[in-house]
Amino acid sequence: MSGPLHGFKIIEMAAIGPVPFCGMMLSDMGADVVRIDRKGSPVAHQNNPVNRGRRSIALDLKSPDDIATARQLINRADALIEGFRPGVMERLGLGPEPCLADNRGLVYGRMTGWGQTGPLAQSAGHDINYIALTGALHAMSRDGQPPSPPLNLIGDYGGGAMLLASGVLAALLERSRSGLGQVIDAAMTDGSACLMSLFHGLQASGNWRDQPGTNMLDGGAHFYNTYACADGKFISIGPIEPQFYTALLQRCGIDEPAFSAQMDVGQWPALKDKLGNLFRTRNRDDWCALLEGSDACFAPVLDTREAAQHPHNQARQTFVRHNGITQAAPAPRFSRTPGAIKNAPAAPDEHHDAILRDWL
Repeated sequence: MSGPLHGFKIIEMAAIGPVPFCGMMLSDMGADVVRIDRKGSPVAHQNNPVNRGRRSIALDLKSPDDIATARQLINRADALIEGFRPGVMERLGLGPEPCLADNRGLVYGRMTGWGQTGPLAQSAGHDINYIALTGALHAMSRDGQPPSPPLNLIGDYGGGAMLLASGVLAALLERSRSGLGQVIDAAMTDGSACLMSLFHGLQASGNWRDQPGTNMLDGGAHFYNTYACADGKFISIGPIEPQFYTALLQRCGIDEPAFSAQMDVGQWPALKDKLGNLFRTRNRDDWCALLEGSDACFAPVLDTREAAQHPHNQARQTFVRHNGITQAAPAPRFSRTPGAIKNAPAAPDEHHDAILRDWL
């Protein structure tokens, strides 16, 4: 086994959204992650790469005997991650108080949308709701259109799973000094608000307007945008720095004086139209041949299948084929203790006996 977390044992209470993504990351980094599934749960895990790398044991969390087994496993763990509504783990008898009483070094990671406290803590919600409440969704509107949900990348994953993973790792690092575990309250509202820190700063300095689609990074600028090509495919450009902007203009043969005022906000709509007309004159591959690999800050807009075939991603092995599914390789990369995919997504209870043998 490899990975910087090799030797660490982590319990993942089966859930959806950010908890399994966090479990995947910790497993890819070498931790022995055991997922506790609910016995009889209809949730299937086998075809989802997010569930790779863990073993599964299914328990009846209404059974005193199975709750006792869960307590035993948690007592052997370095960390636990769970994504139930506040109070659910306490009602099961698996809340932080008894678990930390049994295992004083346990890092207890709690992942919710609204947080463990606050007037919305007990309300249902999903990624789109959490990022709406923190201003992130509004900021991604453009041209007066309704906000488009950015998949579930910001609430569930960026502001959720990544926040939980960094919290777990920080608490494990602190435990090496104190010998004590602690509880992590990771909320997707907190995480997505944290991701918006730059834009609060821009707003405070007068460099961010409330009207979506009029700012440099939200589609307002002609030089930070996506454009359609002659074949209906798209490209992206982002030359913010003057020298990169000049590289784009030179490679595209643009010498029109209007383009010299790069940061003149009033000129942006007209310049977007001009660039749009230009980029529609050639196919996407033609623009790739002209601009890719230059300092023009360019990339084609690829679908998931195209992304796996791109030469840069192939050279870095960004995507791998595992269990018959193309998926992202473990990230980030470690020079001495590289991460790895340990096994395919497990069926519920697939490793029941092995887990009890290895952990207890």
